[in-house]
Amino acid sequence: MKSVYITLVLASLFAAGCAADDAKTNKMNMTATTSKIPENAEYVTLGAGCFWCTEAVFQQIPGVLSVTSGYMGGATKNPTYDDICTGQTGHAEVSRVVFDPKKTSLEKILAVFWEAHDPTSLNRQGADSGTQYRSAIFYNTEAQHEIAEKSKAEAGKKFSRPIVTEITKAGEFYPAEDYHQNYYRLNKNSNPYCSMVIAPKLKKLGLKN
Repeated sequence: MKSVYITLVLASLFAAGCAADDAKTNKMNMTATTSKIPENAEYVTLGAGCFWCTEAVFQQIPGVLSVTSGYMGGATKNPTYDDICTGQTGHAEVSRVVFDPKKTSLEKILAVFWEAHDPTSLNRQGADSGTQYRSAIFYNTEAQHEIAEKSKAEAGKKFSRPIVTEITKAGEFYPAEDYHQNYYRLNKNSNPYCSMVIAPKLKKLGLKN
């Protein structure tokens, strides 16, 4: 009877462990919900390489209300991170930046954007390579389009090479999986990428680590 009892206990523990693993996997694959845009707020969607970096930067910019990591600019419906990593869906890793126009402006947001990455590097930021890491501004209105083009022209005077940033009308925004959201704040002490790539970028921009 004792051996039967032990077998039953082990089987129960194994089943519980499998259930926990399944729950963890399901949680990892859960897509974040897109936060509602507050009344009178504005937003723009930016691609500047890895969205972990972009999110970490814009979360600290005064006047920014929220930053959501996601995907835009491709043809595949409801892409996953694994899909994006193939470079075959056409999407860019992006950050949807929601801001209060009474406290900041698109011009100021874009000024940070040009400083936060290398807009002269085609489909690459540092060691991250592929079309999913392209530099991009996805505008919502013609007014934003005009501001983006003017900002790009002004920024171009500061670089020795041509800016390759794509400026495109925003398409459907797909929020990335939950585990990509608020990434730096939640993982800065556990993922070496945070300390080796994101932290130096924040320091360069005069932001908090």
